[in-house]
Amino acid sequence: MLRVDVDKQLGAFSLSAKFEIAHGAGALFGSSGSGKTTVVNMVAGLLRPDRGRIEIDGDVLFDSEARIDQPPHRRGIGYVFQEGRLFPHMNVRANLDYGRWMSGRKRHKAVFERVVELLGIGHLLARRPGGLSGGERQRIAIGRALLMQPRLLLLDEPLASLDSDRKAEIFPYLERLRDEAGVPMIYVSHSPEEIRRIATVVVLLDNGRVARIGGTEILGASHSEFA
Repeated sequence: MLRVDVDKQLGAFSLSAKFEIAHGAGALFGSSGSGKTTVVNMVAGLLRPDRGRIEIDGDVLFDSEARIDQPPHRRGIGYVFQEGRLFPHMNVRANLDYGRWMSGRKRHKAVFERVVELLGIGHLLARRPGGLSGGERQRIAIGRALLMQPRLLLLDEPLASLDSDRKAEIFPYLERLRDEAGVPMIYVSHSPEEIRRIATVVVLLDNGRVARIGGTEILGASHSEFA
């Protein structure tokens, strides 16, 4: 269970968000500038709330009153950014292993092979990121995050930089990740179509506020407002 209750002022933008998402595939949905990335950055520890509390399964990651603020590397959270952010000088195998190394995990051959099989990237291990398609790079970025063995996976607009063909290529892997990996995820997007396919619980953000929380059926009435 992820519990978030935070406030943050960023220039003229004010965010105040309170919600809970149980294990499974949760989603933050809203238009650009609604506060989605701000929220996940606070959950990941990349941005400090002005006030509030964030906890996962009873473990407090941040509490302004108790002065608790766990650093990102201690939170046990995997983060997949829009661009993938792979190291160009490393091959795919080394990029994947970097996530495990950064989290201090021991090398487990079975875990590595499971992630490679899950994402269908075995044939890419010896290649460099510069020779990969956008969809392949994102699959590597997801694999790197999974090899941290996180308790929560954050995916911030992971398909935003891809064309329609590459989105169609990668989405089945995201669905398989949801169904087979056993890692709770928070999927961030302003695309109703993506959210409908991936999420079980949706948090609807509008101008820095939680407008609604529910199943994907809440997207129907809000499509014209947020698309």
